Amino acid sequence: MSLQRLVTIIKKEFLHIKRDKASLAIAIAMPLIFILIFGYAVNTDVENIDVAVFDNDKTLESREFINKFAKSNYFNTRIYTSNIDKIEELIDKGEVKGAIIIPSEFSKKLKRKENPQVQLIIDGSDPTIARTALQSGVLIAKMYSLTKQEKDLKKQGVFSNKIGAVDMRTRVWYNPNLESTRFTIPGLIGLIMQNITVMLTAFTLVREKEKGTIEQLIVTPIKSSELILGKMIPYILIGSIDFLIALFFGTYWFNVPIQGDSLLLITLGLGFVICALAVGMLISTVAENQLQAMQMSLLFVLPSVLLSGFIFPREAMPKLIELAGYAIPLTYFIKILRGIILKGIGIEYLWKEVVFLLIFGIILLTIASVRFKKRLD
Repeated sequence: MSLQRLVTIIKKEFLHIKRDKASLAIAIAMPLIFILIFGYAVNTDVENIDVAVFDNDKTLESREFINKFAKSNYFNTRIYTSNIDKIEELIDKGEVKGAIIIPSEFSKKLKRKENPQVQLIIDGSDPTIARTALQSGVLIAKMYSLTKQEKDLKKQGVFSNKIGAVDMRTRVWYNPNLESTRFTIPGLIGLIMQNITVMLTAFTLVREKEKGTIEQLIVTPIKSSELILGKMIPYILIGSIDFLIALFFGTYWFNVPIQGDSLLLITLGLGFVICALAVGMLISTVAENQLQAMQMSLLFVLPSVLLSGFIFPREAMPKLIELAGYAIPLTYFIKILRGIILKGIGIEYLWKEVVFLLIFGIILLTIASVRFKKRLD
């Protein structure tokens, strides 16, 4: 081995790296970005779970009981309702993850040394949040009962075995057994579709540049928007077929039945495919070569695994990291998947997610067309 030739090759490679400033910048920035995002997002300690409160007693004792939940770090009792039928709507919309239902005569039964029943309803579509809510809710009820008993005994100055205590009854909706499969499979379908479709289109224009065929397109009268759409349409067909395959095997093989409208799910799924393809097309207009396209794809795909709520509950993330998740289309599509597959809800509860996906698709395609038009000029 010649040391001189080896040094020459090393110098040459460093020269290539120096010239490819974009790849060098991504390589240096990637570990910093990932360690910050992963460090904050990977968190299973759920706090401030939003719950609705239906207080049918409206007494000092019922307010004290609710206050125990509010003062804990686990629950946020910001939504009150006087209509018990409103609870299902709030949970289906995703505005709350559960509800506390206090019956009438709650206070009277406590004073009569009886055990008033309080119901804690939990949305089981996310087992991590559900388990935390169930364990914390039962514990808070027990602590309230013990505190109340101690106060009563001190006032009376007597000891009795018959002491009123809150009987916390829990009920889990949509996933009663808290099976992780029912939570992960819908999200996994969305994640797989995003990754496949982004990768499919991220290399389309880059390949044209590296092969030198991009010049042939430049001299033609074709518009940039026509080129972008023309490049995307074949992949829309492929991505749609992939989505149907993932949906069929994900729900059939793992026994996760679709509770809602299958046709609505497929329609919205095709819309998400177009949105994800637009992400890949934008990457393709920015990247100078396939290496950069791969790096940018990873820079987008990996954080979306965490920030979208696919694995870790977004409620457990710091506010800034949680807000960053709203910039990822997968966040909205996972809500759609879990809403239709697990809860069986319709478009009336999911229209916000649909609108956001539509806006994302239009903006991404517009930016991709504008960026490529600049290159044609």
